[in-house]
Amino acid sequence: MNLSYWEYDTWLSNVDYAILGSGIVGLNCALRLKSRFPTAKVLILEKGVLPQGASTKNAGFACFGSISEILSDLNSHTEEEVLQLVKKRWDGIQLLRQNLGDDRIHFQQYGGHELFTKDHVAVYEACATQLDRINGLLEPVFGKKAFEPRSNSFRFANILENYITNGQEAQLHTGKMMACLLESVRKKGVLLLNSVTVTDFTDDGTYTAIKTEQFEFRAKKLFVATNGFAAQLLKENVKPARAQVLITKPIPNLHIKGTFHLEEGYYYFRNVDERILFGGGRNLDLEREETTEFGETKLVHDRLENMLKEIILPDIPFKVERRWSGIMGIGDQKRPIVRQLSNNVYCGVRLGGMGVAIGSLVGKELADLV
Repeated sequence: MNLSYWEYDTWLSNVDYAILGSGIVGLNCALRLKSRFPTAKVLILEKGVLPQGASTKNAGFACFGSISEILSDLNSHTEEEVLQLVKKRWDGIQLLRQNLGDDRIHFQQYGGHELFTKDHVAVYEACATQLDRINGLLEPVFGKKAFEPRSNSFRFANILENYITNGQEAQLHTGKMMACLLESVRKKGVLLLNSVTVTDFTDDGTYTAIKTEQFEFRAKKLFVATNGFAAQLLKENVKPARAQVLITKPIPNLHIKGTFHLEEGYYYFRNVDERILFGGGRNLDLEREETTEFGETKLVHDRLENMLKEIILPDIPFKVERRWSGIMGIGDQKRPIVRQLSNNVYCGVRLGGMGVAIGSLVGKELADLV
């Protein structure tokens, strides 16, 4: 692309901070940079027409991890590491609410519930047995018991009689959250270019040269906030994980309210506008779902529809209105990677499917590395 003098002078010259990715992390990084350095020129490059990855495609869960997920994490993390993971999620959600306001993002605290199918009796018994231990571990975060048993008040089928509930869990409107963030960065004078794919960058110690499919330019500092796509540019312990989602058409007199988890968080659903949003199932074929390609598979969506019929909406007719997918960033550890890579390059990636919860905090921490 041959840029005019005006284009280059306005958008691509004298860039102080370039950010790759306009998701939750990238936008919060930009806001924090403008707060710290009001006169700095901040430029965000986004490969999609809208933010790609998972930031506009997630389920809108303001969650901290179901009890079975936390017990699973304790198999590969220390108690202190798990405590800090949950605390980071809690702190991140409070920062998000503080920055944007509950009303603007439709934040609704209906509570979160983990359901256990009749094929997972052993998992439920392990969770029930460990309830006091987990509540004691997490009490410094919540200031009270996090989890408690609750009877099957929503009349789901083919599950055990009790859920395990976290009353602090909430839901929000993902699109409104991202629209608020985009509005906030524009008001701060941050420049944003969409449909720009970065292919390479080089740090010469003074500046970072950034190459895109359309043009090249340089910036004093570069922040990589591409999460699930990070492996395309970085050699970090992060890999993509596709999440497939569907939403029903409106269901008259829908009685379900809250956020719900099954099978250690691999399945999740919630109410939204008298509909059920339901996602997950990548555990059916983990290798195939380790991809940066958007799309849906028959294997996953057949399973989601069957679970809607057999568990969530028994005897309630429904129709699927829309399907989509998002790309998360995961790794061997659930702790996000927020670090300096070279003299002028930094990254904030590997959000582990918890972008809504920790994205605001990771973006702030990323900006504070400078």
